[in-house]
Amino acid sequence: MKKAGINLDEWQIKVLKTKGNKCICSGRQTGKSTVVAIDAGDFAVNNPKKHVLIISVTEDQAIELLLKVQLYIESRYKKWVKKGPRFTNKTKLTLTNGSIIRTKAVGMSGVGVRGFTIDRLIADEAAFMPEDVWPAVTPMLLTTGGDIVLLSTPHGKKGYFYECYHNENFKTFHVNSVETIEKRELSDSWTKFQKDKAKEYLESEKHRLSEREFGQEYLGRFIDDLQQFFPDEYINKTLIQEKQEIGNKEGRDFVLGVDIGRLGGDKTVFIIFEKRGELLVQRALTIWRETTLEKIPRHIVDIDRDWHFKRIYLDSGGIGIGVFDTLYNTPGFKKRVVGIDNSQRVYDYDEKGRERKKKIMKEEIYANLLFLMAKKKIMIFDNGDIWLSLKSVQYEYINQRGGAMMKIFSPDHSQSHIVEAMVRAAYVSKEKILKPFISYI
Repeated sequence: MKKAGINLDEWQIKVLKTKGNKCICSGRQTGKSTVVAIDAGDFAVNNPKKHVLIISVTEDQAIELLLKVQLYIESRYKKWVKKGPRFTNKTKLTLTNGSIIRTKAVGMSGVGVRGFTIDRLIADEAAFMPEDVWPAVTPMLLTTGGDIVLLSTPHGKKGYFYECYHNENFKTFHVNSVETIEKRELSDSWTKFQKDKAKEYLESEKHRLSEREFGQEYLGRFIDDLQQFFPDEYINKTLIQEKQEIGNKEGRDFVLGVDIGRLGGDKTVFIIFEKRGELLVQRALTIWRETTLEKIPRHIVDIDRDWHFKRIYLDSGGIGIGVFDTLYNTPGFKKRVVGIDNSQRVYDYDEKGRERKKKIMKEEIYANLLFLMAKKKIMIFDNGDIWLSLKSVQYEYINQRGGAMMKIFSPDHSQSHIVEAMVRAAYVSKEKILKPFISYI
């Protein structure tokens, strides 16, 4: 079956033929957002004056799914999209039959979407939604008797998404990435070369990930032994800081944490905290969707003129070593730069310049942030991107010679950059920043 030039898999055809509430639990890269976009487009076209709401934790995710709906409608139903910025923009799509499709980032509580009356609710990456969102959004369907469509990779055996997957009022679909790619028929848009590359990638992921990680991310399984590292309870009581203008910065202790994105459009994150006694307060967040390595140290030097950082913590491993070396050799930065690359060892210097070494693990750096959150010693922006980054971090225990070892990971690498910058900046809580030294961690 083909829709608007798209060859659909067998499971996608079943989704489109199914009425009522749907819950799609899927491995990555199976085409779940594509079929939901088609489903939303057909519903809006065939049912005049209906209202569809797409929600996601972050604005980028919400806008991306709406764009897929728009592209499908414009290719299948020509001239149905009502033109003009008042009718159609990045958050709203109005059709000539009076139907409207909106998209909203729900944030922490869903307050921003209260008040709508809708006929269909679509929740993207529903397993990662704050649980407080659901009581705010589901009542919007009460008067219309509308449907709920949930789609997500799994994230533990708890929460609204997990419960709906086992709820008889939902038609459930379990989609396995490996089987989907194997069964997908070749076409102009899915060539043998693409299929072979996809299978090769999955094979490499099998070797990179543990059996449990692969089971969750690509086989779409709810795994008991994979636990969320930063509990929702801690995130809720930590993401309370409002972004505000900072006046006079003189005499205040600001620190910068940086996570350097890999080449090829990966994100680079700059996060700024102020140290106020034992309390860390977030003051700024900048995310670059893509950049070149030479721009990063220049940017740090530029913003340092305004913030006068006491410490600059950045990734000094892999491609980050070039950025670290550039900053280290920049006049005025040598004694403030701290390189953290999640390795097993710390190299730093005492006040007399003598080298000293100690062991440190990635788990220790993450545990430090967890401790600050548990003790309410850190205040972070109420921000959907930050929520998703913290929530994406999981852990499992792996049996090794000598006993079990904790492994901390973020299955979706694209979500980990903010928390990686944050754990680096939060390391200032372990240091006396008024005594300058050089450190490689």
